[in-house]
Amino acid sequence: MRFFRFLCMLLIVITSSCNKDDVITITFDKGFYRPATEQSSAAWNKVFEYTPAPGQFIGDTKTGGFSGEEQSAADAAAYAERRLSEGKFVSLGGFGGYIIVGFDHSIDNSVGYDLAIGGNAFDGSSEPGVVWVMQDENGDGEPNDRWYELRGSESGSATTLQNYSVTYYRPTQPQQAIKWRDSEGAEGEIDYLSSYHTQDSYYPQWITADSYTLSGTRLEARNYDKSGNGTMWIQPAYDWGYADNFSSADHTSDGGNMNLIDIANAITSTGEETELEYIDFVKIQTAVNTKSGWLGENSTEVTGIYDYRLMRR
Repeated sequence: MRFFRFLCMLLIVITSSCNKDDVITITFDKGFYRPATEQSSAAWNKVFEYTPAPGQFIGDTKTGGFSGEEQSAADAAAYAERRLSEGKFVSLGGFGGYIIVGFDHSIDNSVGYDLAIGGNAFDGSSEPGVVWVMQDENGDGEPNDRWYELRGSESGSATTLQNYSVTYYRPTQPQQAIKWRDSEGAEGEIDYLSSYHTQDSYYPQWITADSYTLSGTRLEARNYDKSGNGTMWIQPAYDWGYADNFSSADHTSDGGNMNLIDIANAITSTGEETELEYIDFVKIQTAVNTKSGWLGENSTEVTGIYDYRLMRR
């Protein structure tokens, strides 16, 4: 067995250093691979983490569905599990907010689409989320290995920023706007919309620190006011590769309001293409830092994450 594992590790080194065209092949010990069975579910089976950015549905006990009693990270994950189980949306808030889920089996990287991610996008209202995937490299069943971003239409664009971060600051009074500062030196606020919400704050109440920072890939914002007087905000779609995005390429109503995603689009932190045989965890993260007037901040919403092939069996 030790010799077998040694060969596997040797194969990782060889394939990671001898590929052509900057494509890295990642081959892991298949002992941690969990094949799908007839009893396997197409849907996610566990929310490992739910850390939203501040946003209008965070803490909202009506449309957002919070109980008001979420006091810990475990409470937040339980909230997200309940909402997804009920087929209701989970809001990720402003830029960088994310959710991490796992499945009862490994999802193969096969020809065509591998994942289906439910959202609430429609024509003129896209709030894109970047999709990340992880393989359970160490076999401990936890999402604590390497994340790989799934390339979308904006990857490599001069207007797309990788390793972008935003720090959010706890407000000092109830129903105040949330101030933020980003890694580019810009500052702004997530507005409090008193006409629509009544919770004390959009700042997640289970986060005890007076500020927290979220990092990821930022897409250039495309939203604009079509009316010219602030009454009709449009949030155009991005071409392909994102959650909660009304794309003509990968958005489908077959089985729900979903975007179809291909694991073959995995890239490393430096942008190189990567071949993953399978994945075990998925993270979805709000990808824009912008707001649309009276509509509030742009925030990715998620209603479910699925193994697309099992959905269709």
